[in-house]
Amino acid sequence: MKASILVVEDNQDLCQTIADVMRKESYSVKTAFRGEEALSKIERSLIDLVLLDIKLPGISGLEVLAKIRDQYPDLLVIMITALTDARPAVEAMKAGAYDYLLKPFELDELKLVVAKALETHRLRLEVTRLKDQQKRRSPNNDFFGETEEIQEVQKLIKIIAGTPRTSVLIQGESGTGKELVANAIHNASTRSEKSLIKINCAAIPENLLESELFGHERGAFTDAKGTKRGLFELAHGGTIFLDEISSMKLSLQPKLLHVLETSTFRRIGGTSDIKVDVRVIAATNQDLETCAAEGSFREDLLYRLKVMVVDLPPLRGHPQDILPLAKLFIEENNSEFNKNILGISEEAEEVMMRYPWPGNVRELKNVIERAVILCKDRSKITPELLHLGPADSALAAELSTAGASTLADVEKDHILRVLKQCDNNKTHAARMLKISRSTLREKLKEYGVL
Repeated sequence: MKASILVVEDNQDLCQTIADVMRKESYSVKTAFRGEEALSKIERSLIDLVLLDIKLPGISGLEVLAKIRDQYPDLLVIMITALTDARPAVEAMKAGAYDYLLKPFELDELKLVVAKALETHRLRLEVTRLKDQQKRRSPNNDFFGETEEIQEVQKLIKIIAGTPRTSVLIQGESGTGKELVANAIHNASTRSEKSLIKINCAAIPENLLESELFGHERGAFTDAKGTKRGLFELAHGGTIFLDEISSMKLSLQPKLLHVLETSTFRRIGGTSDIKVDVRVIAATNQDLETCAAEGSFREDLLYRLKVMVVDLPPLRGHPQDILPLAKLFIEENNSEFNKNILGISEEAEEVMMRYPWPGNVRELKNVIERAVILCKDRSKITPELLHLGPADSALAAELSTAGASTLADVEKDHILRVLKQCDNNKTHAARMLKISRSTLREKLKEYGVL
């Protein structure tokens, strides 16, 4: 993606010369002859670097620099000055300019300083991305699972990551990991060096969502006291994740469709189009086909979003992942809370396998976090620490009754229950029981099942 440079120079011949040189270096270039014009173009465009003359008609270059540092602190500025007195240049550096050039300068010097500045800009973005990634990094940050259902999702994530412009629709019940899938797609794609911007469409009031997404111009409405960049601008080069897309009001849906089709939009109150390079990932726990049939969601937007679809199964649909996920969450919480919980008791495992997990993986994660906090160090999580309600007490009564049985009877009941839970898939059952498949086969022969 081309870097975008704004040249601000009141000498029109020099301004054009610099612009031509920069275009030959494969940069996207805009020009301005006055400070006010420069600020207006920065507001309306996506600029990576500004070449700014100190001496300008109207507001000075130093005033422009001050406004840029205040409103766009990540934007790099190289000052240009013909003054023999170095004090303005020193003042500019103290005010936050990246570097300065003294007229007359060699074109090779200009190219070198610009290339160095843009590399610094790229490295700063990379450092920010890595810091954000480190903050998010945890054992469950990747979309984890050992079952065929989840492995199929993981394969699809890799395929989608290789198509960085394709729109994606992630469907699944609340708590199934839709945001984790969005993270995984972004992080595995060529957009990973840029931002992943997230917004929950249901959490923003309808009258504010358009401004959040597309921004607004000063004076566009009563409280618009300044220009605001929307999330699509901030996500330029990266990814925007629209969670609970079904909550977006009908009047806003055509504007989202327009962005998907043209890669352009206008701020509220704006008069010019802004072009962006953004991948849109949307997520929903509703059936959008039904919403479209009922008239609450545009059919054309649905088809534009669902170029690639990721369907996430509920946790009850891949129960073999319950215990591996729980153990992963125990490791995470042991590290976070500086504890040493040894694992999960057999009774607690039984409770967890029988519980329906209506809140899916999110509920499992929260249950394990609470249990780790309450559990004594170097102990195992027991059923009473899970607080899973009816399933908990029902199993406790069953286990109590089983106390009169022989150990062999309890083992047989447990193995057959797990096998049934795994839909008679012996490989999955053996993995859950932590025994080999041949051992499981021998046990089943012993019970007369085979």
